[in-house]
Amino acid sequence: MKHCTNAQKGRWMLLFTIFLTVISVLLGISLGSTRISPADFLQAVLSGSTTDSTYRIVMYSRLPGVLGALLAGSALSVSGAILQSVLQNPLASPNIIGVNSGAGLMVLLCSAFFPAMDALLPFAAFLGALATAMLIFALAMGPGVSRITLVLTGIAMSSILGAGMNCIMILYPDAYIGASTFLVGGLSGLTIQGLRFPAIYILIGLILAMLMRRDMNIIALGTDTAKALGMSVNRTRFLLIFTAAILAGAAVSFAGLIGFVGLVVPHAIRFLIGNDNRYLVPASAFGGAAFVILCDLVSRMAFAPYVLPVGILLSFIGGPFFIYLIIRNRRDHHD
Repeated sequence: MKHCTNAQKGRWMLLFTIFLTVISVLLGISLGSTRISPADFLQAVLSGSTTDSTYRIVMYSRLPGVLGALLAGSALSVSGAILQSVLQNPLASPNIIGVNSGAGLMVLLCSAFFPAMDALLPFAAFLGALATAMLIFALAMGPGVSRITLVLTGIAMSSILGAGMNCIMILYPDAYIGASTFLVGGLSGLTIQGLRFPAIYILIGLILAMLMRRDMNIIALGTDTAKALGMSVNRTRFLLIFTAAILAGAAVSFAGLIGFVGLVVPHAIRFLIGNDNRYLVPASAFGGAAFVILCDLVSRMAFAPYVLPVGILLSFIGGPFFIYLIIRNRRDHHD
């Protein structure tokens, strides 16, 4: 009965996050300096008239921003859920352990040396994220590594990679237009065309994550139990980290170093429905999408006519939440 109840809670949470995502998309497109009703939105898109002001606002501003927030939110949230499961560390997320910074460093390197090849950016970000994630994975599998030690190592790595990014921007000032927005994380200036390649990577990553939800549940039982059930634990962990790197790298390639989405959203979902990844992963995908869309909407409207990069707002939310998790984790450890 208890299992049935948990499954029902998971299904209801999934339905709720899907509904919340739909509402968030509608609000993100409708609200702004110019209000656009759903009817006006459909009429503008169906007309295809580039001379129509509503069409230009929707196609060149609102829709790319909402799609970018949806893609980045779902990718970073699922990436965080995977890392927390694989590393068995509730404090793990792409930005905390340095995965975002690794992706950002490779993006700047690619922009500096191959400025005309935008299609390479998602792949470069993925390589940087994967290299960082593999290093963290190697450290996590070492003997005597505690959860806090792992997080502190990730923070130190983020600082090193951040220094590398600053060095590139000094030596190659044209490496990335709007580098300040990139460093804090922002969704302004996106185009639907520019989202095409990252969307493919994110779709692949989300599909892989959905297919490996059962494996994540088995790994959560412990290494010995997983091996007893016939799982190749190291291979499965590598595939999961590979998937997390795809998602985080693709998101960073267009959204910049957006932080704390992969920490806040999976924890909120887990608090409500438990640790069953059959529901946690898809609910995190939709919940992360809705969360970033709404945060981006607030950052656009609360400071109008100025646009605050959404990464700043997310840092204000995620920073205190991270401190709370550290305190709770320490208290649990002492207990």
